[in-house]
Amino acid sequence: MSGRVEGLWVKRAHRGPMDPVDAVTLVEGEGIESDANRGRSKRQVTVIEKEIFDRISAELPDVEPHMRRANVMVSGVRLKESRGRVLRLGDVRLRIFGETRPCERMDAQVHGLTQALDPDWNGGVFGVVLDDGEIRVGDDAVLAPEP
Repeated sequence: MSGRVEGLWVKRAHRGPMDPVDAVTLVEGEGIESDANRGRSKRQVTVIEKEIFDRISAELPDVEPHMRRANVMVSGVRLKESRGRVLRLGDVRLRIFGETRPCERMDAQVHGLTQALDPDWNGGVFGVVLDDGEIRVGDDAVLAPEP
């Protein structure tokens, strides 16, 4: 499946706000260079789907994608059950380790968001960075075929 990078966010501090950016630099095995979560073992980068947020926004009009607290939003790529696969964003590859489960912090922003993100991997995925490089809004997003 191929698509596109639609949005990027960086967390400046743990539990801090998500700042929108046009580009991020990724460091192999560490994550996003300027993100507060850099260096986490397997949850270095989180990714969500634009199509899911469009659907959730129709039901919960106050929802904004940054509220999911993910780093990357893609369109045209279905992330459900993609554990173990490789997602290429521009020239950088991520190994997907699993589903990002929603937490109570979602409902603190908009009541009902946790429930909307819960089924079918709606909360996105997390993974590790396999290559140094930069990704930008507008870059290609390609999920490698299943092995």
